[in-house]
Amino acid sequence: VRMAEVGGGSVQSGGSLRLSCVVSGDTSMSWCMAWFRQAPGKEREGIATISGSGVDTAYVDSVKGRFTINRDTAKNTLYPQMDSLKPEDTAMYSCAAADFTSAYCPRDSSRYTYWGQGTQVTVSS
Repeated sequence: VRMAEVGGGSVQSGGSLRLSCVVSGDTSMSWCMAWFRQAPGKEREGIATISGSGVDTAYVDSVKGRFTINRDTAKNTLYPQMDSLKPEDTAMYSCAAADFTSAYCPRDSSRYTYWGQGTQVTVSS
């Protein structure tokens, strides 16, 4: 299973970015999937999860109302749409897939088996 993020970059505060995570190999898009981020000097945090069906999503409080996670099964791609970006959103963003499906997917990174290499997002004030 391979996961590859694209779409990172630099944006001014208040701007938007949409990342993509293309999934390939022997995998199921019906598994739990998630986006994580890690800022310098901070622990990695799960910011958004999406269930195997794509119906159930969950967000960390700091991005609620600004980020939207969705998946396109036909394209084997996971997206976060990130709006109203803030300088504190600056981090390395990574996508991850579990090897199980659930309506309630965890934000605990230890529960995820497959990871992308990450893409940098920098938000300037």
